[in-house]
Amino acid sequence: MRTTIAHIGGLDARASEAAQQRQQSLTKPAGALGRLEELSIQLAGITGELRPRLRPCQVIICAGDHGVVAEGVSAYPAEVTAQMVLNFLAGGAAINVLARLFGAEVLIVDVGVKSDLPDHARLVKAKLRPGTRNFLHEPAMTRAEAVAAVEVGIGVAQQAIEEGARVLVTGDMGIGNTTASAAIAATLSGLPAVEVTGLGAGVGRDGWRRKVEVVQRAVDLHMPDQHDALDVLSKVGGLEIGAITGVVLAAAAARVPVIIDGVISTAGAALATEFAPAARAFIIPGHQSLEPGHRVLLEYLDLRPLVSLDLRLGEGTGALLALPMLDAAVATLNEMATFDDAGVSGPVE
Repeated sequence: MRTTIAHIGGLDARASEAAQQRQQSLTKPAGALGRLEELSIQLAGITGELRPRLRPCQVIICAGDHGVVAEGVSAYPAEVTAQMVLNFLAGGAAINVLARLFGAEVLIVDVGVKSDLPDHARLVKAKLRPGTRNFLHEPAMTRAEAVAAVEVGIGVAQQAIEEGARVLVTGDMGIGNTTASAAIAATLSGLPAVEVTGLGAGVGRDGWRRKVEVVQRAVDLHMPDQHDALDVLSKVGGLEIGAITGVVLAAAAARVPVIIDGVISTAGAALATEFAPAARAFIIPGHQSLEPGHRVLLEYLDLRPLVSLDLRLGEGTGALLALPMLDAAVATLNEMATFDDAGVSGPVE
């Protein structure tokens, strides 16, 4: 982990400046393509190229169970984590549909699923333990387990990049993980649990009140140090959240753009920036979900999502929906005519 963090630097200033200058010469009013212009400049800075390849795109779904589910914080039983992993492997989930549509690949990482899973070419078996402990009563994991979870994500992302991936998309699967993400959001923001805790997969109002109480009691019990990412992750986090943190760190170190998904992915990304503040420049926030903790974490990161479609599914779906916007940003930067090319008069001085 330390080696990866040490390799995270800043954006390529020369490539960013070249993209900025070209944007100013294209046949459009300055800034008329809005966020697409900003995105093209960011992608140039990340990759050092004006026309970076954005395929292969690898969706990495990190999966793990949560002991806190025993407190009734989820509308679904813990067994659904493993069942949904099997659905991913069979190609039947929303993320599989979108991946086929946009030409992406899906990889699932078992970093802490309670049940045993079958061997599969698209499944990485890296189980550290069968789910976290119930953090209402004890830390979710040890610091050593937290480090190992981050390193799992680093290793998987590095291999994907070595095999040719040019964009990474973070996804998650883990019943109870919106509870852990809310606890991380409350810790990093300093806000009370009631302001960062949502309905998750649809727990209902009574379940939501119980969930808020669990998050607040856990934060009050463990008092995670918001400036110590390992302390936060180990006390109130999740194994899959730690792995997502590792994916973000590895992408930043390799100068590969990483599109993050909803509240769980953003919790992992926020922890990644605690480890390495420079990693923030390599993160592209795909969307704004309905979870209040997601908005808080995006504000914490000072990042603006590309789309807002009222999603609350996870899996990487909201992140992958932003991939065509990256395509559009690169294409318009490189394929539009300049004022000189088109014989079009520029703005009046």
